[in-house]
Amino acid sequence: MQPFSFATTAQILCESGAALRLADLCLERGARRVLVVTDPGITRLGMLDDILAGFASCACSVAVFDQVQADPPEAVVLEAVALARALGAELVVGFGGGSSMDVAKLVALLAHPECRQGLVDIYGVGNAQGRRLPLVQVPTTAGTGSEVTPIAIVTTGETTKMGVVSPLLLPDLALLDADLTLGLPPAVTAATGIDAMVHAIEAYTSRLKKNPLSDLLAREALRLLAGNLDAVVADGRNREARQAMLLGACLAGQAFANAPVAAVHALAYPLGGHFHIPHGLSNALVLPHVLGFNAEVAAPLYAELAPLVLGRKLRPGDERQLSEQLIVELADFSQRNGLPTRLRDAGVAEATLPQLARDAMLQQRLLVNNPREVSEADALAIYQAAF
Repeated sequence: MQPFSFATTAQILCESGAALRLADLCLERGARRVLVVTDPGITRLGMLDDILAGFASCACSVAVFDQVQADPPEAVVLEAVALARALGAELVVGFGGGSSMDVAKLVALLAHPECRQGLVDIYGVGNAQGRRLPLVQVPTTAGTGSEVTPIAIVTTGETTKMGVVSPLLLPDLALLDADLTLGLPPAVTAATGIDAMVHAIEAYTSRLKKNPLSDLLAREALRLLAGNLDAVVADGRNREARQAMLLGACLAGQAFANAPVAAVHALAYPLGGHFHIPHGLSNALVLPHVLGFNAEVAAPLYAELAPLVLGRKLRPGDERQLSEQLIVELADFSQRNGLPTRLRDAGVAEATLPQLARDAMLQQRLLVNNPREVSEADALAIYQAAF
């Protein structure tokens, strides 16, 4: 066994309805002034109404920043930090999808009274210093796993993104409440669910930091996700399946936070940057084609995962045949759950494929984790296969 390090969120609360106790959970952490970071859709749908009512009945004031957008730009982060400082926030809550939780991480760090760093100072791995405000993360989709990862992604230009990677971004509490996901549309449910499955698969095959703990988490995550995704897409009110999906996404997040993702994500990011395709769908579009490329070296590991995804549908075979069944089944998840399966169907122009391949090569932080080395020509061939 090679040496490894494993870090994760200090506490996980997995309970339907637990978000209604958010005010008490903040008070338990000594906070009297709380900032909730979320997006306009959350407030428009009234998802915070009952939760905020809990703050009104206790000695804890709360303010809401609801201007987070998908692929949040630097300006949004800085605006949220300014509000947190003006309020004298003592605790930050990320409430929503991965973008809201990523912004909350950065606010908790940059709004700490002792912070002397700016946003541009902390881009990269291990550059954040000092302390952060207490941080609670409440995911409303079962996908990103951001509630248990030390990573925040920020859009820095028209098509470029930067990441902040630091253990300081790991929150104090991840609150997994299936009730918050019951109204998710089928397409969002499917795309975020596949995103979480990608996290588990790429963690299990991560070249540099794969370890026994990440393997255990990735396998159980994949079992939960594959076993419940069809059910939650078909019936969004299935609370038990929704809770299983949230836990699966969380476990996958713990896995890839310690055994990082690779080429699927590296090729997905340019799709979001150029065409604003949601991250989960971007992953789903390239997933089977990247796995097909990797199978030359990763087939033994894919074969180990195949029973978790296919269950009783699995047919006996050698490693190559089991790997092929896994890839076909993952592609079928998208098709049968109504997601686009080709880049052209998601609005990608064929003429942009060479640029996408060049941009994917900029994601060396991710590509070094891939089980098979990826060249620019390889990336272009994968995009062409996906087109």
